[in-house]
Amino acid sequence: MINSMSSKSDHDTAAGSDGDTNVSNIGLELRQIIVRLDGRVLVDIDLGIAPGEIVTLMGPSGSGKSSLLAHICGTLPAGFEVSGQVMLKGKPLDGLAPQDRHVGILFQDDLLFPHLSVGGNLAFALPPEIRGRAARRRCIDAALESAGLGGFSDRDPATLSGGQRARVALMRVLLSEPCVLLLDEPFSKLDAELRDQIRTFVFDQARARGLPTLMVTHDPDDGAAAGGRIVCPA
Repeated sequence: MINSMSSKSDHDTAAGSDGDTNVSNIGLELRQIIVRLDGRVLVDIDLGIAPGEIVTLMGPSGSGKSSLLAHICGTLPAGFEVSGQVMLKGKPLDGLAPQDRHVGILFQDDLLFPHLSVGGNLAFALPPEIRGRAARRRCIDAALESAGLGGFSDRDPATLSGGQRARVALMRVLLSEPCVLLLDEPFSKLDAELRDQIRTFVFDQARARGLPTLMVTHDPDDGAAAGGRIVCPA
C-alpha cells in the first residue's frame, strides 16, 4: 500500500501569503486520494507537485502505484473505489474524459504503432489545431531534432534501437502538449548504460517544459536520478 501525506507547504505553494491563488505555481495536486479494491486500501496519498518538479513514488509490485496513475489519467478500471480530488493547474480532473485531461503518460513499453513510420507515430499525437501537411511536418521534424533523431521521420520503428524507440515514445507524448507527465516505470526494460541516458533525457525534457512529473518505480536508482522528493510505502 502507498501511504503518504505531503507537508502543508505542498498545497500552500499554490497560494500567496494572502491566500489568493497563484496559478503559475500550481501543478498537479492529489488531494487526499484513497484508492480501494475489494475494500482494501491500495493508495492513501496527499501530494502536491509543482511545475517542473519530479516526484518519485516508490514501492513493490501490487502496491497501487499504477492504479494511482490510471486514476489520474481517467482510465482506472471499474471495480476500484476512489475518494479525494485530482487537481491540475487549479482545476479538477475528476469526471473528465481521458482525452480532455491533458495528461501524458510514458509506460514500460514504448507502444509505438508498428504499421506507422516514426513520423506517422509522432503525427498521431499532434493536436488537431495544427493543420496542414507542412505545419505538421515542421512539428515532427523539430521534435526529432530535439531528440537527436533528425532525419528519422520515414524510418520503420522496427529498425530503431531501444534507446531510439524510447526517445520517439517520449516525443510522441510531449507533442500531445500535456500539462502533466506520468512515468510508469519507463526505464525498467533498458540496460544499465542506456537507462542512465534515457532517464537524463526524460527528466531534462520534463523540467525544460515545466511539467509536474510523477514517476512510479521499484528501482531506487530511478528516484536518485530524478533528484526530487521520494514517496515510499508506509
